[in-house]
Parts: sequence; C-alpha cells; structure tokens
Amino acid sequence: MLKNIHANKPLQLCIGLLAGIVFGFMLQKGGATSYDIIIGQLLLTDFTVVKIMLSAVLTGMIGVHLLKTAGLARLHPKPGSVGSSVVGGLIFGVGFGVLGYCPGTVAGAVGQGSLDALFGGVAGMLVGAGIFAAAYPKLERAILKKGDFGEVTLPQLLKVSPWVIIVPVSILIVVLLCLIEKAGL
Repeated sequence: MLKNIHANKPLQLCIGLLAGIVFGFMLQKGGATSYDIIIGQLLLTDFTVVKIMLSAVLTGMIGVHLLKTAGLARLHPKPGSVGSSVVGGLIFGVGFGVLGYCPGTVAGAVGQGSLDALFGGVAGMLVGAGIFAAAYPKLERAILKKGDFGEVTLPQLLKVSPWVIIVPVSILIVVLLCLIEKAGL
C-alpha cells in the first residue's frame, strides 16, 4: 500500500497539503501563531512554544523510528556541516527575533489573517531566500562546507541502536515538560 502512495505523486502532494493544513490548524489552536506568545517565548516568560516543539519532537522521534523498525519507513538524512548549521541558525534566529515568527508559525499566522505575518514574514522569507540564493556560491566555498559531517545520524555516529538514544532522550523530554509545567511556565 505504501509503495502505491509513494509512486502516486499527485496523492503525495494532496497528503502533504492536508498535513500542512492540519499542522497549521494545530499550531493556531496551540497558540503558537500568536505574536504575544512567541514574544513571550523569546523573553522566557511563556513556554507554550517550547512545550509544543518538545511534544512534537517526542512524538515524531518515536513515531518515525517505530515505522522504521517495522520496515514501513526509511530515513534519508541530508548531509550537513558545522558551517551550514551556523549560517542556517543565524538566518533563522535573526528572522525569528526581528519578526517574532518562525517559518511554520508565519504560515499559520497568515492562515488566521495576520497581516504582519503576510507582509513581514512571507515577504521577508522571499527576500531572504533570494539574497541567500545569490550569495550561495560564495557561501558554499567559504563557510557552508566547513566541518562537513555527511549523512550521518547520531546513532550511526555512536554506532548504537537508535533506541539507545531515543529512550533516554524521551525520558529527558518528558521530565523537562513536567518541570516546565510544574513551574507554571
């Protein structure tokens, strides 16, 4: 069944669109598209976004690896490097700090009618993508390939079963979520 879905590109696009709509709806219902909640996160006074993201990491990490263990999914890690991680983090951080939205929350905020997200976020992402594309050849040679670590995952790097990483990280996330909740953040 999954091979049929994988071969059907229009169906994949429809599934992606529906998943994106559900994702945006859930972000909006969770409050992650609210400018005030996002600014509260940046000021360390409202941890709604952290709780949403940690819950998503926990669910995704366990779900993907259960599917992989059952033979229903394969991982396709992309090559990475320290340089590309630093540049990407800086671009993301500056955009997030200046506008108060990340790419996912900006799409959700546009969907709920926030004009600042539409004109600041979408326009900013398009302009930023254009600038990055123009600078990419020079950045690739000078920075992006520095500290290349290839297509490796943490379990592959440590030469252990993925579950050796997943179980303690899952426990750590649950404990952290409980502590955040207990602190009333």
